[in-house]
Amino acid sequence: MNHLIKPLALAMFAAFAAGAAPGVLAQGKDLKVALIAGKTGALEAYAKETETGFMMGLEYLTGGKMEINGRKIKVIVKDDQSKPDLGRTLLAEAYGDDKVDIAVGTTSSGSALAMLPVAKEYRKVLIVEPAVADAITGDKWNKYIFRTARNSMQDALAAASTLKQGSIGFLAQDYAFGRDAIKAGKEALAATGSKAKVVHEEYAPMTTTDFTASTQRLFDALKDKPQPRVLAIVWAGPNPMNKIADMQPQRYGIALAPGGNILPVMKTWKSYAGTEGTIYYYHGFPKNKMNDWLVAEHTRRFKAPPDMFTAGGMAAASAVVAALSKVPSGNGDQMAAAMEGMSFETPKGTMSFRKEDHQAIQPMYHFRIKKDQKNEWDLLELVREIPASEMPLPVRNKR
Repeated sequence: MNHLIKPLALAMFAAFAAGAAPGVLAQGKDLKVALIAGKTGALEAYAKETETGFMMGLEYLTGGKMEINGRKIKVIVKDDQSKPDLGRTLLAEAYGDDKVDIAVGTTSSGSALAMLPVAKEYRKVLIVEPAVADAITGDKWNKYIFRTARNSMQDALAAASTLKQGSIGFLAQDYAFGRDAIKAGKEALAATGSKAKVVHEEYAPMTTTDFTASTQRLFDALKDKPQPRVLAIVWAGPNPMNKIADMQPQRYGIALAPGGNILPVMKTWKSYAGTEGTIYYYHGFPKNKMNDWLVAEHTRRFKAPPDMFTAGGMAAASAVVAALSKVPSGNGDQMAAAMEGMSFETPKGTMSFRKEDHQAIQPMYHFRIKKDQKNEWDLLELVREIPASEMPLPVRNKR
């Protein structure tokens, strides 16, 4: 009888395998994603919003299942504290030890720049969100780098579209983000044909709390120059607009032009009704199904609408899902090739990764601070959406 057992067992195994294999294969191993963010430090608020938006994005895009084609998505969150050395180390750990299929990060431009060579070394895709320094998709870029976040030049081109003439003074932080932003601002004015002239640039340490001296230098530089006189503030973290306003720039005919900021900061700008600026995202501006869901669900869960970095996190999640759907193996070379020119839905509408430098092409928004605010989050009115076609974004990666 023993000679019958082996064939019978094999037949039973074959029958079991034939029935079970589809389910087993469908489940497969987990898809691993690293999310690196500066969850402690000056940019903590931005990082937390990014994480919230990223997780809500995965939930929305997978119908709450948190899986792609039957494979569970495992998100490994790491805090780089906005420190470049730590960012570099954590990304290497994610690729090397955690064996993630794709990574997303990070909050600080300085840390993001330090991470770029790691993606190249491990030949794995890194989606940059929300760091904006131009060099990320410029001279420091490599083929594994994709960015869902806007870059400094997109910010600058949007702002330049609203500044046609007059005199401009810039206040920015003295690190990669600030200096990149002002460089981009000057180039954007030229690119859009603006006749406005930059008359002064003021750079202050990230930790500055007393803006008296910096602001007075800007006032002195602007006060006798052609109108309109604009003091443009480019600042990550707690915004100095209120402190500058307390020094009464209107005495010199100077208007403040804040860049868009997070909602808790913009809530403090109510006394500046009519002031205009440009922003990456504001919950009331885009009109699409994904943004409708994000606004409704975020408001239900957190008693407040989503912020600009929440939307950015969701955009990054959408790019991750699209990439892993195209290349579930996690092979970095295949994924990078598949993502070039790839379009994906976001709370701002459809974005696409430009083939030349993998920068997400997207609209921006020209806003005005509302005079009549219906509630604590009803802060801005839309002047107009600035389409990507009106922002001549240069390719700078020397591919």
